[in-house]
Amino acid sequence: MLTPRQSGIRRVYNAGMLVRKFPEGFLWGAATSAYQVEGAWNEDGKGESVWDRYSHRGGRIARGETGDLACDHYHRMPQDVRLMKELGLKAYRFSLAWTRILPEGRGRVNPKGLGFYDRLLDELAAAGIAANLTLDHWDLPQALQDSGGWENRDSADWFADYARIAFDALGDRAALWATHNEPMVVAAGYGGGDFAPGLSDAAAGYRAVHNLNRAHGAAVKAFREGPPAKRAGKIGIVLDLHCLRPATGAEEDRLACERAIDNAQSVFLHPIFRAKYPEAFMEWLGPLAPEIRPGDLELCSQPLDFLGMNHYFTFDVRYNSRGGHLKLSQDFVSEPGLGRTDLGWGINPQGLSATLARIAPIAGGIPIYITENGCAMLDDPDDRGYVEDRGRLDYIRRHLIELHKAIESGIDVRGYFVWSLMDNFEWAHGYGPRFGLVRVDYPTQKRTPKLSARWYSETIRDNAVAE
Repeated sequence: MLTPRQSGIRRVYNAGMLVRKFPEGFLWGAATSAYQVEGAWNEDGKGESVWDRYSHRGGRIARGETGDLACDHYHRMPQDVRLMKELGLKAYRFSLAWTRILPEGRGRVNPKGLGFYDRLLDELAAAGIAANLTLDHWDLPQALQDSGGWENRDSADWFADYARIAFDALGDRAALWATHNEPMVVAAGYGGGDFAPGLSDAAAGYRAVHNLNRAHGAAVKAFREGPPAKRAGKIGIVLDLHCLRPATGAEEDRLACERAIDNAQSVFLHPIFRAKYPEAFMEWLGPLAPEIRPGDLELCSQPLDFLGMNHYFTFDVRYNSRGGHLKLSQDFVSEPGLGRTDLGWGINPQGLSATLARIAPIAGGIPIYITENGCAMLDDPDDRGYVEDRGRLDYIRRHLIELHKAIESGIDVRGYFVWSLMDNFEWAHGYGPRFGLVRVDYPTQKRTPKLSARWYSETIRDNAVAE
């Protein structure tokens, strides 16, 4: 593999076209998550998750939609893997449904649920597609939530036991493992109420943050202690790392931005990579701060093989005396002329390279993967279901250009995963927003690759993006 410096080779083709070549062996992929695509929410012995319970309670999800069917990936998985192969994907990032493997969250293993992922790994291997597995993509077993969920310190042991079962059953064919996906969003389900389990208690949210960190460390430790034949891949964590910047040069805005970064990012990055929480932020939280016991930070800071980074947008942060306990407000940033996504998110590709430059030193130089990047656009299918989604194509292309600039600067980025492979259940938004490279017609479950899918396939083939 070329070093990051060597990967900066650029060739000019035709009339001044600048082609940015990525490093040899760069891992190109696409991502999904279990609750968003699998469906089959109560089939073959699967237990109830917090998202099953949350979506079935009235008024939580747009239009009353649920993930009960989603994209029916549970039944259509071989077809979906064939589609991945046709698109030329080198890797597929997906999550395991904890309740499909352990219906009550602990104890009894469900062989049919584990068998689904066993078959998925075999299909991927036959297609020459590397498997990138996430243990926790927000869908905690409801039975464990009934015992306190991520507020309960025992959750670290529950998670480690589940992780061992997954590692032992699937670890011989997994290239990459992630413990959590965007644990801040999980904690927000306790502190803010917008996500499952739907609580609204700031102190509970920070207790969840700490136990998610402890659970992460416990799972990494279980990975390191297991038999090498069942631990063939690498292990890391996936964090949502967006670009946050002060809205003005005023000191109060600078401090507000520091609090925003600490609240959304440093409460994970610092315990994981520095074995400590940001001190000034813990003092700011006061009675909301979680209890940290002896040995906790040593557990949180187990050595990692990589950091996964999900990145979508940039915020300008300003001081706001009425802005909750953090005393701030945030506004999306868009580069001039780029507009916004269908969800109203700003489009600021330069935020990706800026965030990588800020994060890489904290991670200590370990490899980084962009594990999610993409956008919801207002797709307009023709009578065949085909979508000419030039807005999504341009969004991805511009972010890949910025990613290449970061690699040129010496940052060790090893791969890129589009969110998402296909349109799917977008949490509280239901089925309205469409992020997919592949359009899903939900009534028929027909899959139709969009223009962006064909373009991405060519990008993978060429291992390059034109500027």
